[in-house]
Amino acid sequence: MSTITDELKNFRLSCRECFEHHAKPNLAAWEAQGLVDRDFWLTMGAHGLLGMGVSPELGGQDKPDYRYALALTEEMIAVGMTAPIVISHNDVIASYINLLGTEEQKRRWLPDLCSGRRIAAIAITEPGGGSDSTGLTTQATLEGDHYVVNGGKAFITNGVNADLFVVAVKTDAGARGQGISLIVIERDMPGFTRGPALKKLGWHASDTADLFFDQCVVPKNNLLGRENLGSYYFMTAMTRERLSISTVAITSAEAMMAETLSYVKQRKAFGQPIGSFQYNRFLLAQLDTQIKVTRSYLNEAIEQFNAGSLKLEDAARLKWWATEVQNKVADECLQLHGGSAYLSDSSIGKLWVNSRVQKIYGGTSEIMLEVISKSMGL
Repeated sequence: MSTITDELKNFRLSCRECFEHHAKPNLAAWEAQGLVDRDFWLTMGAHGLLGMGVSPELGGQDKPDYRYALALTEEMIAVGMTAPIVISHNDVIASYINLLGTEEQKRRWLPDLCSGRRIAAIAITEPGGGSDSTGLTTQATLEGDHYVVNGGKAFITNGVNADLFVVAVKTDAGARGQGISLIVIERDMPGFTRGPALKKLGWHASDTADLFFDQCVVPKNNLLGRENLGSYYFMTAMTRERLSISTVAITSAEAMMAETLSYVKQRKAFGQPIGSFQYNRFLLAQLDTQIKVTRSYLNEAIEQFNAGSLKLEDAARLKWWATEVQNKVADECLQLHGGSAYLSDSSIGKLWVNSRVQKIYGGTSEIMLEVISKSMGL
């Protein structure tokens, strides 16, 4: 009889086959054009990599265990695939639509999202707000059987390719952080436009754009969950989002360490491998220990998440720690590679650049420390 371990192994192999054969040959082209071809989303859907926790009746794989998302992320990082676009899509499905959607909404959206025929994104951040999700100003006014939305969102992952956006809007002029709702805004709805692809320092194949709503008309039945509970919904979803970011962090750190260990054993200076110098040996020993501690921390958080007991403040602790370790590893590994790592086609260089934003999106490191300190009664 098949066990969960066997299923996980088979799923990982499916991920690996998909990325090795269908993504790896196209990575350079996708980075040059600034987005992943839409055909590849269909390929991921065919391999069962999208909407894994959704029921088979709606096109999913019925695998809500986060270890499947872990395997997916690890295999993406292994081939150099741009991870945020896939993680954002899957997290929107798992944390919002599959959890909060009505049966009608699920039937309307999930089959296309699980197959890759449509692409999803979450839109919370605003141009003047950054990590302050409680101060958003995008307004949605109910007029009969539809909402009229006005405002804008900034730095949205999948902003160019996405067909469906879960958008945080203000539906009640209550106190700060209250009166927020989640509305699904779809491609080509009247009054909805998006800006051009934004040029970023890293994650070049992750299409990112600003969104604009000018008297945007959205059907009332596109409200996700209950009105004015949006702040609660996306704060709850941030637990998974921060777990996802931490997964990218530790997986990237492990990849950089493996590549660097191979390099320092071969690269020689002053007649000996650079890894044999005491300073470098001790530095690598410290980094290796920090990586292993972080992997154990991540594994514990995954167990808690699967059990429904991972707290918001503990996800914040993990995200802060894991991304700090990732950036420390990235900086030191690039230094050990020397000038060759500063070339644009260097894998270490790419991971170094990609690492920096991890301390910004999903809530900055400073926001994480605020969440943690408040949980301590400070």
